[in-house]
Amino acid sequence: MTQANFTNRTVWVGDNLHIMRGINSACIDLIYLDPPFNSNQDYAAPIGSIAAGAAFKDTWTLSDIDVHEHGELADRNPAAYTVIEATRHTHGKSMMSYLIMMAVRLIEMERILKPTGSIYLHCDDTAAHYLKLLMDAVFGAKNYRNNIVWRRATSHNDPGRYGRICDHIFYYVKSDEATWNGGKARQARSAESLEKAYPSQDERGRYRSGDLTGANVSDGESGMPWKGYDVSAMGRHWSAPRTGTYAAYIEEHFIPGYRSIEGVHERLEALDAAGLIHHPKRGRWPGLKRYADADAGTPPQNLILNPIGFTNYSASSKEYTGFKTQKRVALLEHFIKISSNPGDTVFDPFCGCATTMVAADRLERVWAGIDISPLTIKLVNARIREDRGALWGGANVVDSLPKRTDLGVLPNYRTHRHRLYGEQEGVCVGCDSHFPFRVMEVDHILPKSRGGTDHLENLQLLCSYCNRSKGNKTMAEWRASQTD
Repeated sequence: MTQANFTNRTVWVGDNLHIMRGINSACIDLIYLDPPFNSNQDYAAPIGSIAAGAAFKDTWTLSDIDVHEHGELADRNPAAYTVIEATRHTHGKSMMSYLIMMAVRLIEMERILKPTGSIYLHCDDTAAHYLKLLMDAVFGAKNYRNNIVWRRATSHNDPGRYGRICDHIFYYVKSDEATWNGGKARQARSAESLEKAYPSQDERGRYRSGDLTGANVSDGESGMPWKGYDVSAMGRHWSAPRTGTYAAYIEEHFIPGYRSIEGVHERLEALDAAGLIHHPKRGRWPGLKRYADADAGTPPQNLILNPIGFTNYSASSKEYTGFKTQKRVALLEHFIKISSNPGDTVFDPFCGCATTMVAADRLERVWAGIDISPLTIKLVNARIREDRGALWGGANVVDSLPKRTDLGVLPNYRTHRHRLYGEQEGVCVGCDSHFPFRVMEVDHILPKSRGGTDHLENLQLLCSYCNRSKGNKTMAEWRASQTD
Protein backbone atom coordinates (compact mmCIF):
# COMPACT_ATOMS: atom_id res chain seq x y z
CA MET A 1 0.00 0.00 0.00
CA THR A 2 1.17 3.54 -0.75
CA GLN A 3 0.47 7.01 0.55
CA ALA A 4 -2.15 9.05 -1.24
CA ASN A 5 -0.73 11.78 -3.48
CA PHE A 6 -3.47 14.25 -2.55
CA THR A 7 -4.51 16.01 0.63
CA ASN A 8 -7.62 15.54 2.73
CA ARG A 9 -10.82 17.26 1.51
CA THR A 10 -9.68 17.44 -2.10
CA VAL A 11 -12.21 17.94 -4.88
CA TRP A 12 -11.22 17.79 -8.54
CA VAL A 13 -13.35 19.21 -11.33
CA GLY A 14 -12.94 17.35 -14.59
CA ASP A 15 -13.00 13.94 -16.25
CA ASN A 16 -12.58 11.39 -13.46
CA LEU A 17 -10.80 8.92 -15.77
CA HIS A 18 -7.81 11.19 -16.38
CA ILE A 19 -7.71 12.23 -12.71
CA MET A 20 -7.86 8.65 -11.39
CA ARG A 21 -5.02 7.66 -13.71
CA GLY A 22 -2.86 10.10 -11.76
CA ILE A 23 -3.78 8.76 -8.30
CA ASN A 24 -1.34 6.40 -6.58
CA SER A 25 -2.13 2.70 -6.53
CA ALA A 26 -3.55 1.08 -3.37
CA CYS A 27 -4.13 4.30 -1.41
CA ILE A 28 -7.95 4.36 -1.02
CA ASP A 29 -9.86 2.53 1.73
CA LEU A 30 -13.43 2.90 0.48
CA ILE A 31 -14.98 3.90 -2.84
CA TYR A 32 -18.64 4.78 -3.23
CA LEU A 33 -19.93 5.74 -6.65
CA ASP A 34 -23.35 6.77 -7.83
CA PRO A 35 -22.69 7.14 -11.57
CA PRO A 36 -25.20 7.88 -14.33
CA PHE A 37 -27.51 4.86 -14.74
CA ASN A 38 -28.10 5.01 -18.53
CA SER A 39 -31.70 5.84 -17.62
CA ASN A 40 -32.46 7.74 -20.88
CA GLN A 41 -33.60 10.74 -18.82
CA ASP A 42 -32.48 14.34 -18.41
CA TYR A 43 -31.98 15.62 -14.86
CA ALA A 44 -31.94 19.20 -13.59
CA ALA A 45 -32.26 20.76 -10.14
CA PRO A 46 -35.07 23.33 -9.78
CA ILE A 47 -34.39 27.07 -9.71
CA GLY A 48 -34.01 28.33 -6.16
CA SER A 49 -32.56 25.09 -4.77
CA ILE A 50 -28.98 24.85 -3.54
CA ALA A 51 -28.14 22.66 -6.56
CA ALA A 52 -29.80 24.99 -9.09
CA GLY A 53 -27.91 24.83 -12.37
CA ALA A 54 -26.89 21.19 -12.00
CA ALA A 55 -28.04 19.12 -14.96
CA PHE A 56 -26.96 16.12 -16.95
CA LYS A 57 -28.18 13.95 -19.80
CA ASP A 58 -28.19 10.26 -18.88
CA THR A 59 -28.48 8.90 -22.40
CA TRP A 60 -25.45 7.24 -23.98
CA THR A 61 -24.30 6.82 -27.58
CA LEU A 62 -20.92 5.99 -29.05
CA SER A 63 -20.36 9.69 -29.70
CA ASP A 64 -20.48 10.36 -25.94
CA ILE A 65 -17.42 8.30 -25.09
CA ASP A 66 -13.86 7.74 -26.13
CA VAL A 67 -14.82 4.68 -28.18
CA HIS A 68 -11.18 3.81 -28.72
CA GLU A 69 -11.03 2.76 -25.08
CA HIS A 70 -13.02 -0.30 -26.16
CA GLY A 71 -10.06 -1.56 -28.14
CA GLU A 72 -7.68 -0.95 -25.25
CA LEU A 73 -9.91 -3.04 -22.97
CA ALA A 74 -9.14 -6.07 -25.14
CA ASP A 75 -5.56 -5.93 -23.82
CA ARG A 76 -6.13 -4.48 -20.35
CA ASN A 77 -9.06 -6.66 -19.28
CA PRO A 78 -10.24 -9.31 -21.77
CA ALA A 79 -13.07 -10.36 -19.40
CA ALA A 80 -14.54 -6.84 -19.36
CA TYR A 81 -14.11 -6.60 -23.12
CA THR A 82 -16.08 -9.84 -23.55
CA VAL A 83 -18.91 -8.57 -21.32
CA ILE A 84 -19.16 -5.40 -23.40
CA GLU A 85 -19.11 -7.30 -26.68
CA ALA A 86 -21.92 -9.54 -25.46
CA THR A 87 -23.90 -6.44 -24.44
CA ARG A 88 -23.63 -5.06 -27.97
CA HIS A 89 -25.51 -8.14 -29.20
CA THR A 90 -28.05 -8.45 -26.37
CA HIS A 91 -28.92 -4.80 -25.76
CA GLY A 92 -27.40 -2.52 -28.37
CA LYS A 93 -24.93 0.32 -28.78
CA SER A 94 -26.36 2.54 -26.04
CA MET A 95 -25.65 0.03 -23.26
CA MET A 96 -22.36 -0.91 -24.89
CA SER A 97 -21.28 2.77 -24.85
CA TYR A 98 -22.31 3.14 -21.22
CA LEU A 99 -20.36 0.04 -20.17
CA ILE A 100 -17.23 1.16 -22.02
CA MET A 101 -17.40 4.41 -20.06
CA MET A 102 -17.81 2.49 -16.80
CA ALA A 103 -15.27 -0.26 -17.51
CA VAL A 104 -12.20 1.93 -18.02
CA ARG A 105 -13.05 3.82 -14.85
CA LEU A 106 -13.69 0.70 -12.76
CA ILE A 107 -10.27 -0.63 -13.79
CA GLU A 108 -8.67 2.49 -12.32
CA MET A 109 -10.78 2.19 -9.16
CA GLU A 110 -9.61 -1.39 -8.68
CA ARG A 111 -6.01 -0.22 -9.01
CA ILE A 112 -6.26 2.62 -6.47
CA LEU A 113 -8.15 0.54 -3.87
CA LYS A 114 -6.16 -0.92 -0.97
CA PRO A 115 -6.14 -4.72 -0.34
CA THR A 116 -8.23 -3.89 2.76
CA GLY A 117 -10.59 -1.72 0.71
CA SER A 118 -14.19 -2.03 -0.46
CA ILE A 119 -16.29 -0.53 -3.23
CA TYR A 120 -20.02 0.20 -3.38
CA LEU A 121 -21.51 0.82 -6.84
CA HIS A 122 -25.00 2.35 -6.72
CA CYS A 123 -27.34 1.84 -9.70
CA ASP A 124 -30.95 1.09 -10.58
CA ASP A 125 -32.34 -1.86 -12.53
CA THR A 126 -31.68 -0.26 -15.93
CA ALA A 127 -28.14 -1.61 -16.17
CA ALA A 128 -27.71 -3.50 -12.89
CA HIS A 129 -27.33 -6.96 -14.43
CA TYR A 130 -24.73 -5.70 -16.95
CA LEU A 131 -22.82 -3.80 -14.26
CA LYS A 132 -22.74 -6.90 -12.06
CA LEU A 133 -20.97 -8.82 -14.85
CA LEU A 134 -18.59 -5.91 -15.40
CA MET A 135 -17.77 -5.74 -11.69
CA ASP A 136 -17.11 -9.50 -11.70
CA ALA A 137 -14.72 -9.00 -14.62
CA VAL A 138 -12.80 -6.14 -12.99
CA PHE A 139 -12.84 -7.02 -9.27
CA GLY A 140 -13.24 -10.79 -9.56
CA ALA A 141 -16.37 -12.81 -8.90
CA LYS A 142 -14.80 -14.19 -5.70
CA ASN A 143 -14.70 -10.65 -4.28
CA TYR A 144 -18.42 -10.06 -4.71
CA ARG A 145 -20.17 -9.82 -1.36
CA ASN A 146 -23.71 -8.47 -1.77
CA ASN A 147 -26.34 -6.95 -3.98
CA ILE A 148 -27.80 -4.53 -1.43
CA VAL A 149 -31.35 -3.56 -2.31
CA TRP A 150 -32.27 -0.04 -1.17
CA ARG A 151 -35.98 0.72 -0.99
CA ARG A 152 -35.86 4.39 -1.98
CA ALA A 153 -39.62 5.09 -2.00
CA THR A 154 -42.80 3.65 -0.55
CA SER A 155 -44.64 3.42 -3.87
CA HIS A 156 -44.40 4.47 -7.47
CA ASN A 157 -46.87 4.53 -10.33
CA ASP A 158 -45.19 3.08 -13.43
CA PRO A 159 -47.86 2.37 -16.05
CA GLY A 160 -47.76 -1.12 -17.50
CA ARG A 161 -45.29 -2.53 -14.98
CA TYR A 162 -44.57 -2.93 -11.28
CA GLY A 163 -43.61 0.27 -9.47
CA ARG A 164 -39.83 0.75 -9.45
CA ILE A 165 -39.03 1.69 -5.85
CA CYS A 166 -35.65 -0.02 -5.35
CA ASP A 167 -32.03 0.68 -6.24
CA HIS A 168 -29.14 -1.78 -6.21
CA ILE A 169 -25.77 -1.28 -4.54
CA PHE A 170 -23.12 -3.82 -5.55
CA TYR A 171 -20.68 -4.39 -2.71
CA TYR A 172 -17.25 -5.82 -3.62
CA VAL A 173 -14.03 -6.11 -1.66
CA LYS A 174 -10.47 -5.93 -2.96
CA SER A 175 -9.51 -9.07 -1.00
CA ASP A 176 -10.47 -11.18 1.99
CA GLU A 177 -8.53 -8.67 4.14
CA ALA A 178 -11.20 -6.02 3.60
CA THR A 179 -12.37 -3.96 6.57
CA TRP A 180 -15.70 -5.16 7.99
CA ASN A 181 -17.36 -3.46 10.96
CA GLY A 182 -20.76 -5.05 10.50
CA GLY A 183 -20.84 -6.26 14.09
CA LYS A 184 -20.76 -2.63 15.25
CA ALA A 185 -23.47 -1.49 12.86
CA ARG A 186 -26.42 -3.43 14.20
CA GLN A 187 -29.80 -1.73 14.03
CA ALA A 188 -31.75 -1.61 17.28
CA ARG A 189 -35.10 -3.43 17.30
CA SER A 190 -38.28 -1.45 17.62
CA ALA A 191 -40.40 -1.80 20.79
CA GLU A 192 -42.97 -3.75 18.76
CA SER A 193 -40.30 -6.09 17.40
CA LEU A 194 -38.84 -6.68 20.88
CA GLU A 195 -42.27 -7.52 22.29
CA LYS A 196 -42.86 -10.00 19.51
CA ALA A 197 -39.42 -11.61 19.74
CA TYR A 198 -39.41 -11.74 23.57
CA PRO A 199 -43.01 -12.56 24.58
CA SER A 200 -42.38 -13.51 28.24
CA GLN A 201 -41.52 -11.22 31.13
CA ASP A 202 -40.21 -11.43 34.69
CA GLU A 203 -38.68 -9.01 37.18
CA ARG A 204 -35.56 -8.74 35.00
CA GLY A 205 -37.40 -7.77 31.84
CA ARG A 206 -38.61 -9.34 28.60
CA TYR A 207 -37.23 -12.74 27.60
CA ARG A 208 -37.85 -15.74 25.42
CA SER A 209 -37.20 -19.38 26.26
CA GLY A 210 -34.29 -20.67 24.16
CA ASP A 211 -33.14 -24.23 23.77
CA LEU A 212 -30.72 -25.76 26.25
CA THR A 213 -30.49 -28.82 24.03
CA GLY A 214 -29.18 -29.70 20.60
CA ALA A 215 -30.31 -32.17 17.98
CA ASN A 216 -29.16 -35.81 18.08
CA VAL A 217 -28.03 -38.06 20.93
CA SER A 218 -24.56 -37.54 22.34
CA ASP A 219 -22.30 -39.74 24.48
CA GLY A 220 -20.86 -38.55 27.76
CA GLU A 221 -22.19 -36.00 30.21
CA SER A 222 -24.20 -34.04 27.62
CA GLY A 223 -26.36 -37.11 27.02
CA MET A 224 -27.01 -37.95 30.67
CA PRO A 225 -30.30 -37.07 32.47
CA TRP A 226 -30.46 -33.89 34.56
CA LYS A 227 -33.21 -33.10 37.11
CA GLY A 228 -35.52 -35.71 35.67
CA TYR A 229 -35.08 -34.64 32.05
CA ASP A 230 -33.83 -37.54 29.91
CA VAL A 231 -32.67 -35.76 26.76
CA SER A 232 -31.28 -38.92 25.15
CA ALA A 233 -34.73 -40.48 25.28
CA MET A 234 -35.96 -37.44 23.38
CA GLY A 235 -33.26 -37.85 20.71
CA ARG A 236 -31.31 -34.77 21.89
CA HIS A 237 -28.37 -33.73 24.10
CA TRP A 238 -27.67 -30.91 26.59
CA SER A 239 -26.14 -27.78 25.05
CA ALA A 240 -25.80 -25.10 27.74
CA PRO A 241 -23.87 -22.27 26.00
CA ARG A 242 -20.28 -21.67 27.06
CA THR A 243 -19.13 -19.42 24.21
CA GLY A 244 -20.70 -16.63 22.19
CA THR A 245 -22.22 -13.27 23.00
CA TYR A 246 -25.01 -14.56 25.26
CA ALA A 247 -22.58 -16.60 27.37
CA ALA A 248 -20.58 -13.40 27.83
CA TYR A 249 -23.78 -11.56 28.80
CA ILE A 250 -24.56 -14.23 31.42
CA GLU A 251 -21.07 -13.96 32.87
CA GLU A 252 -21.20 -10.16 33.01
CA HIS A 253 -24.67 -9.81 34.54
CA PHE A 254 -25.52 -12.99 36.48
CA ILE A 255 -22.79 -15.60 37.01
CA PRO A 256 -19.20 -14.35 37.42
CA GLY A 257 -16.74 -16.79 35.83
CA TYR A 258 -19.57 -18.61 34.00
CA ARG A 259 -17.58 -19.30 30.83
CA SER A 260 -14.84 -21.04 32.80
CA ILE A 261 -17.28 -23.71 34.02
CA GLU A 262 -16.33 -26.81 32.04
CA GLY A 263 -18.92 -29.43 33.06
CA VAL A 264 -22.22 -29.39 31.16
CA HIS A 265 -24.28 -30.36 34.22
CA GLU A 266 -22.32 -27.90 36.35
CA ARG A 267 -23.26 -25.09 33.94
CA LEU A 268 -26.89 -26.23 34.04
CA GLU A 269 -26.84 -26.08 37.86
CA ALA A 270 -25.31 -22.59 37.80
CA LEU A 271 -27.91 -21.36 35.31
CA ASP A 272 -30.75 -22.88 37.33
CA ALA A 273 -29.48 -21.38 40.60
CA ALA A 274 -29.37 -17.95 38.91
CA GLY A 275 -32.97 -18.30 37.76
CA LEU A 276 -31.99 -18.43 34.10
CA ILE A 277 -33.76 -21.69 33.24
CA HIS A 278 -37.45 -21.78 32.38
CA HIS A 279 -39.12 -25.03 33.50
CA PRO A 280 -42.31 -25.49 31.49
CA LYS A 281 -45.44 -26.80 33.15
CA ARG A 282 -46.00 -28.81 30.02
CA GLY A 283 -43.33 -29.80 27.55
CA ARG A 284 -40.42 -32.12 27.20
CA TRP A 285 -37.42 -30.04 28.20
CA PRO A 286 -36.52 -26.73 29.88
CA GLY A 287 -35.32 -23.61 28.10
CA LEU A 288 -32.69 -20.97 28.68
CA LYS A 289 -34.04 -17.50 29.42
CA ARG A 290 -32.68 -15.17 26.73
CA TYR A 291 -33.29 -11.56 27.75
CA ALA A 292 -34.08 -8.73 25.38
CA ASP A 293 -31.46 -6.56 27.08
CA ALA A 294 -28.78 -8.77 25.52
CA ASP A 295 -30.16 -8.27 22.02
CA ALA A 296 -27.57 -6.22 20.15
CA GLY A 297 -30.00 -5.59 17.32
CA THR A 298 -30.14 -6.75 13.74
CA PRO A 299 -26.84 -7.12 11.87
CA PRO A 300 -26.58 -5.35 8.49
CA GLN A 301 -28.88 -6.94 5.92
CA ASN A 302 -28.95 -6.68 2.13
CA LEU A 303 -32.38 -5.02 2.21
CA ILE A 304 -32.34 -1.43 3.48
CA LEU A 305 -35.55 0.32 4.55
CA ASN A 306 -36.25 3.21 6.93
CA PRO A 307 -34.73 4.97 8.78
CA ILE A 308 -31.71 4.77 6.48
CA GLY A 309 -33.63 5.08 3.39
CA PHE A 310 -36.22 6.95 1.46
CA THR A 311 -35.53 9.69 -1.09
CA ASN A 312 -38.98 11.26 -0.93
CA TYR A 313 -37.58 14.51 0.46
CA SER A 314 -39.89 17.37 1.26
CA ALA A 315 -39.02 20.84 0.05
CA SER A 316 -38.41 21.86 3.67
CA SER A 317 -35.81 19.14 4.35
CA LYS A 318 -32.49 20.71 5.34
CA GLU A 319 -30.65 17.86 3.65
CA TYR A 320 -32.33 18.16 0.26
CA THR A 321 -30.40 20.17 -2.36
CA GLY A 322 -33.12 19.96 -4.99
CA PHE A 323 -31.52 17.31 -7.21
CA LYS A 324 -33.71 14.33 -8.07
CA THR A 325 -30.99 11.68 -7.88
CA GLN A 326 -29.68 12.80 -4.46
CA LYS A 327 -29.09 10.05 -1.87
CA ARG A 328 -29.51 10.36 1.90
CA VAL A 329 -26.51 11.05 4.13
CA ALA A 330 -27.65 8.26 6.48
CA LEU A 331 -27.27 5.72 3.67
CA LEU A 332 -23.68 6.77 3.04
CA GLU A 333 -22.91 6.86 6.77
CA HIS A 334 -24.16 3.27 6.99
CA PHE A 335 -21.68 2.06 4.34
CA ILE A 336 -18.79 4.18 5.61
CA LYS A 337 -19.16 2.91 9.20
CA ILE A 338 -19.24 -0.71 8.07
CA SER A 339 -16.35 -0.64 5.59
CA SER A 340 -13.89 1.90 7.01
CA ASN A 341 -12.48 3.29 10.24
CA PRO A 342 -11.83 6.86 11.42
CA GLY A 343 -8.86 8.28 9.53
CA ASP A 344 -9.39 6.02 6.50
CA THR A 345 -9.72 7.54 3.04
CA VAL A 346 -13.14 7.64 1.37
CA PHE A 347 -13.34 8.46 -2.35
CA ASP A 348 -16.27 9.28 -4.64
CA PRO A 349 -15.45 9.68 -8.36
CA PHE A 350 -18.97 10.93 -9.21
CA CYS A 351 -19.50 13.12 -6.14
CA GLY A 352 -22.30 15.30 -7.59
CA CYS A 353 -24.45 16.46 -4.66
CA ALA A 354 -21.54 15.93 -2.23
CA THR A 355 -23.44 13.45 -0.02
CA THR A 356 -20.43 11.11 0.30
CA MET A 357 -18.21 14.02 1.31
CA VAL A 358 -20.68 15.18 3.97
CA ALA A 359 -21.03 11.69 5.46
CA ALA A 360 -17.27 11.05 5.43
CA ASP A 361 -16.55 14.40 7.06
CA ARG A 362 -19.06 13.75 9.85
CA LEU A 363 -17.44 10.37 10.53
CA GLU A 364 -13.89 11.79 10.65
CA ARG A 365 -12.65 10.12 7.48
CA VAL A 366 -10.18 11.56 5.01
CA TRP A 367 -12.13 12.25 1.84
CA ALA A 368 -11.75 13.21 -1.81
CA GLY A 369 -14.08 13.44 -4.76
CA ILE A 370 -14.33 14.21 -8.45
CA ASP A 371 -17.13 15.65 -10.54
CA ILE A 372 -17.42 17.05 -14.03
CA SER A 373 -19.46 20.03 -12.79
CA PRO A 374 -17.89 23.00 -10.97
CA LEU A 375 -21.18 23.30 -9.04
CA THR A 376 -19.98 20.40 -6.88
CA ILE A 377 -17.56 22.77 -5.14
CA LYS A 378 -20.45 24.99 -4.11
CA LEU A 379 -22.43 22.01 -2.81
CA VAL A 380 -19.52 20.53 -0.85
CA ASN A 381 -18.75 23.83 0.86
CA ALA A 382 -22.38 24.79 1.52
CA ARG A 383 -23.36 21.41 2.97
CA ILE A 384 -20.30 20.94 5.17
CA ARG A 385 -20.56 24.54 6.39
CA GLU A 386 -24.03 23.56 7.68
CA ASP A 387 -22.26 21.06 9.96
CA ARG A 388 -19.08 22.93 10.83
CA GLY A 389 -20.25 26.52 10.80
CA ALA A 390 -18.40 29.57 9.52
CA LEU A 391 -15.02 28.16 10.57
CA TRP A 392 -15.13 25.69 7.66
CA GLY A 393 -12.37 26.84 5.34
CA GLY A 394 -13.69 25.07 2.27
CA ALA A 395 -12.60 22.11 0.17
CA ASN A 396 -9.17 21.87 -1.42
CA VAL A 397 -10.12 22.54 -5.06
CA VAL A 398 -7.68 21.14 -7.62
CA ASP A 399 -7.99 21.76 -11.36
CA SER A 400 -4.83 19.96 -12.49
CA LEU A 401 -4.18 16.24 -12.87
CA PRO A 402 -2.48 14.55 -9.90
CA LYS A 403 0.98 13.11 -10.57
CA ARG A 404 1.73 9.64 -9.28
CA THR A 405 4.49 9.33 -6.69
CA ASP A 406 4.32 5.56 -6.21
CA LEU A 407 6.39 4.56 -9.25
CA GLY A 408 9.71 5.59 -7.80
CA VAL A 409 12.11 8.10 -9.31
CA LEU A 410 11.92 7.48 -13.03
CA PRO A 411 14.71 8.45 -15.42
CA ASN A 412 13.94 10.63 -18.39
CA TYR A 413 11.73 8.53 -20.62
CA ARG A 414 14.10 8.99 -23.58
CA THR A 415 16.77 6.92 -21.79
CA HIS A 416 14.73 3.83 -22.69
CA ARG A 417 15.35 4.37 -26.40
CA HIS A 418 18.12 1.77 -26.75
CA ARG A 419 16.25 -0.83 -24.72
CA LEU A 420 13.03 -0.36 -26.69
CA TYR A 421 14.93 -0.53 -29.97
CA GLY A 422 16.32 -3.89 -28.96
CA GLU A 423 13.00 -5.23 -27.68
CA GLN A 424 11.16 -4.12 -30.83
CA GLU A 425 14.04 -5.37 -33.02
CA GLY A 426 14.14 -2.01 -34.76
CA VAL A 427 10.54 -2.24 -35.95
CA CYS A 428 8.20 0.75 -35.61
CA VAL A 429 5.05 -0.18 -33.68
CA GLY A 430 3.02 2.13 -35.89
CA CYS A 431 3.83 1.01 -39.43
CA ASP A 432 5.56 -2.32 -38.71
CA SER A 433 8.59 -1.23 -40.74
CA HIS A 434 12.27 -1.59 -39.81
CA PHE A 435 14.21 1.66 -39.38
CA PRO A 436 17.70 2.64 -38.27
CA PHE A 437 18.07 3.76 -34.69
CA ARG A 438 18.49 7.45 -35.54
CA VAL A 439 14.97 7.86 -36.92
CA MET A 440 13.16 6.10 -34.05
CA GLU A 441 11.53 8.18 -31.29
CA VAL A 442 10.19 7.28 -27.84
CA ASP A 443 6.42 7.76 -27.59
CA HIS A 444 3.86 7.54 -24.78
CA ILE A 445 1.17 4.96 -25.56
CA LEU A 446 -1.22 6.87 -23.29
CA PRO A 447 -0.20 10.56 -23.51
CA LYS A 448 0.81 12.26 -20.29
CA SER A 449 -1.94 14.82 -20.86
CA ARG A 450 -4.40 11.93 -20.58
CA GLY A 451 -2.93 10.50 -17.37
CA GLY A 452 -0.09 8.44 -18.87
CA THR A 453 3.26 8.13 -17.11
CA ASP A 454 6.93 7.77 -18.05
CA HIS A 455 6.85 4.18 -16.83
CA LEU A 456 8.37 1.67 -19.27
CA GLU A 457 5.03 -0.10 -19.68
CA ASN A 458 3.64 3.11 -21.26
CA LEU A 459 6.49 3.62 -23.74
CA GLN A 460 7.13 2.46 -27.29
CA LEU A 461 9.25 3.38 -30.30
CA LEU A 462 7.73 4.94 -33.39
CA CYS A 463 9.43 6.17 -36.51
CA SER A 464 9.52 9.95 -36.90
CA TYR A 465 6.62 9.97 -39.38
CA CYS A 466 4.31 7.80 -37.20
CA ASN A 467 5.15 9.81 -34.08
CA ARG A 468 4.22 13.10 -35.80
CA SER A 469 1.07 11.52 -37.18
CA LYS A 470 0.01 10.12 -33.79
CA GLY A 471 0.46 13.46 -32.02
CA ASN A 472 -1.45 13.66 -28.72
CA LYS A 473 -3.76 10.74 -29.46
CA THR A 474 -3.78 7.46 -27.56
CA MET A 475 -2.40 4.57 -29.57
CA ALA A 476 -5.90 3.13 -29.94
CA GLU A 477 -7.25 6.45 -31.22
CA TRP A 478 -4.45 6.82 -33.73
CA ARG A 479 -4.84 3.28 -35.06
CA ALA A 480 -8.57 3.89 -35.50
CA SER A 481 -7.88 7.15 -37.37
CA GLN A 482 -5.62 5.28 -39.82
CA THR A 483 -8.49 3.02 -40.85
CA ASP A 484 -11.18 5.74 -41.15
